[in-house]
Amino acid sequence: MAKQEIRLAHSPDSDDAFMFYALAAEKINTGEFIFTHQLNDIETLNQAASKGSYEVTAVSIHAYAYLHGQYALLNSGASMGEGYGPILVSKSKFPLEELPERRVAIPGEQTSAFLALKLFQPDFEHRVVSFDEIIPMVQQEEVDAGVVIHEGQLTYRDEGLFKLLDLGEWWEETTGLPLPLGGNVIRRDLGMLAIRQISELIHESISYAFAHKEEALAYALQFGRGLDAELGERFVNMYVNERTLDYGEDGRKAVQLLLDRGHEAGLIPHQVEVDFV
Repeated sequence: MAKQEIRLAHSPDSDDAFMFYALAAEKINTGEFIFTHQLNDIETLNQAASKGSYEVTAVSIHAYAYLHGQYALLNSGASMGEGYGPILVSKSKFPLEELPERRVAIPGEQTSAFLALKLFQPDFEHRVVSFDEIIPMVQQEEVDAGVVIHEGQLTYRDEGLFKLLDLGEWWEETTGLPLPLGGNVIRRDLGMLAIRQISELIHESISYAFAHKEEALAYALQFGRGLDAELGERFVNMYVNERTLDYGEDGRKAVQLLLDRGHEAGLIPHQVEVDFV
């Protein structure tokens, strides 16, 4: 009997690579499924998910507001900022009160980073660019500030930039909760049996990486975009942890709260009731 192909889409980042190492390297028995990996930046994945392009995909939690009819949120695979998260940076410091007068580079309008910044300050001019172009644009002063995600959160100082605001820190101070950034979603039309089986396999892949950390890290650091081993491991530890295995009660509460706050602020046009599988 032919195996069912499951297209698993995620970012080409060390944290996602660590998470899915066991599936990519065929370290676990996937039963009746065969996983093929599709790599793209998070905003491209958000847009692809809106078309139902992949059976399983990483998306921004913000984007899930527009996907919940077609996709369910898997309970494993979360990227949560525990008092840290995307960082608003600039070449020259300026007061945050001046943000409405400034132009800010963002990694996508459906990213959680953009939603969090709009919740902090709804009025500013933004420019959408690929996440890896944000630091160079800020350096060249093509924009006044930029929201850095991924490895840029650890390297912006080396690029001569200043932190204006850590959105994960602000969110935790405001809500007492971690900042939900990304999650894995699965297409509902697969049916509940397949959804449960695939959910278990993704959980098993993450568990395998924790149990075989050295080999999983060695694989993951190939996707580190210039990070040395120490910084690469630090980045992986930031976003692949116990919450990646299970959001936890407060993690699930944080997801719902972020989307509720977005709706209340008029940034998300409809109420979203999040369901985890």
